[in-house]
Amino acid sequence: MTGEEALHGGNLSAAVVRVGSTVRRPTGPWTPSVHALLRHLESRGFSGAPRVLGFDEQGRETLEFVAGGVPWPGAHRALLGTAVAVARVGQLLRAFHDAVADFRPDPGAIWQFPEMAADAGPFADERGVIVCHNDPAAWNLVIGDDRWAFIDWDVAGPRPPIWDVAYCAVGVVPIAPEATHAGWDEPIPVAERLRALADGYRLTPADRRRLPDVIVERIRSSYTHLRRRAAAGIAPWDQLWRDGHGDAWHAMLEFAEVNAAGWGDQLDA
Repeated sequence: MTGEEALHGGNLSAAVVRVGSTVRRPTGPWTPSVHALLRHLESRGFSGAPRVLGFDEQGRETLEFVAGGVPWPGAHRALLGTAVAVARVGQLLRAFHDAVADFRPDPGAIWQFPEMAADAGPFADERGVIVCHNDPAAWNLVIGDDRWAFIDWDVAGPRPPIWDVAYCAVGVVPIAPEATHAGWDEPIPVAERLRALADGYRLTPADRRRLPDVIVERIRSSYTHLRRRAAAGIAPWDQLWRDGHGDAWHAMLEFAEVNAAGWGDQLDA
């Protein structure tokens, strides 16, 4: 097909291209479940996700191209540097969770990485689970002039809502000892930005108290599964590990473990 423009930036999404006002992506066994999710969101009037347009003649899924900038990494400080911007991401995530609350997947629905669901299980409460994005971070966020949207829904699947909030915090705050590569030349005001995210999401007092601990376990889950897949020689995680992603996740984990209690005190204040 002529007029294809390669889209770069994702670690797990290879061969993604733009064709005009559409995005063409390879499919997997989970694609029908993800499409059902996206169509449900569209039916609920949620504009924070691309619309499903079907498949092209090569069998690739065809999605709406959402115009705007992706913050991670270089534009993070510029696009998400204020508490107002962080709060807006929280609002977007809450709008998604509200829209997906009545989504009932097919009993035979296939989701990617089901083995990771056990890590989130201890954080389920009386609200149960919803179909989360599972990667609603700055690298999967498009910021347009009027529309903000999450993209790359391939790892969506059932989890407790706070699991999504925790991962959102990891990339949007970000939870890291330093982020000069993302434009942060000064220490990141983590507690202030966590409050903004919690306020935007309208997090309950109980969830505000436990959010820092969930962040620790969400980072631990990503690190553990990255290490396991890399050790098994599974692409692309083996290359990601060699490229230093394991070290980066381990540094984030240590940073969160040391500081979680202090964040909790300030979120609960």
